[in-house]
Amino acid sequence: MTSPVTARDRAKAERSDAILREAARLFAESGYNGVSLEDIGAAVGVSGPAVYRHFAGKQALLGAVLVQVSDDLVTGGTRVATEGSTPGARMHALIEFHVEFALGHADVIRVHDRDVAHLDARDHSEVRRLQRAYIELWISTLAPLVEADADELRLRVQACFGLINSTPHSTRAAARRRSATATVLVAMAESALRATT
Repeated sequence: MTSPVTARDRAKAERSDAILREAARLFAESGYNGVSLEDIGAAVGVSGPAVYRHFAGKQALLGAVLVQVSDDLVTGGTRVATEGSTPGARMHALIEFHVEFALGHADVIRVHDRDVAHLDARDHSEVRRLQRAYIELWISTLAPLVEADADELRLRVQACFGLINSTPHSTRAAARRRSATATVLVAMAESALRATT
């Protein structure tokens, strides 16, 4: 029998989530080396040492940010890809999911692109494992729609990620007109994935 979640447990979980959000934002703005635990603590209204109640240190915090976002992609992507009734519907749902994710998590994508090398070996391995799983999900979803070998399917998927992931932090339009930006990105991603050669 599991014990009930206490108000203290909920408060601790909420504080941990707030620390993760602010860490991602600060890492995105200033880079891993440009942020201290004191900066992160101050952003959520606690002292730097108080962050240690939730995370073992700055490197562990970076690991938690990047492992969580990688896991969220695999879990969410798997869910939407299995809900479609046809191969085309599954691919469209997966593209929409990734576009919304990229627009809503531009900070974390920026952190991953720039600071993944700062992860410890265990977290780096887990992030890579989850990334491979996510790429394979996309490849298996695309395969019924495009006549191509595995290498070309992987190339198409990774190029599509580049298109989607780069947009939120390379244009200010993404923040001002999110719905319109999402519509354009989904259409472009669909065309890029299924372009004839």
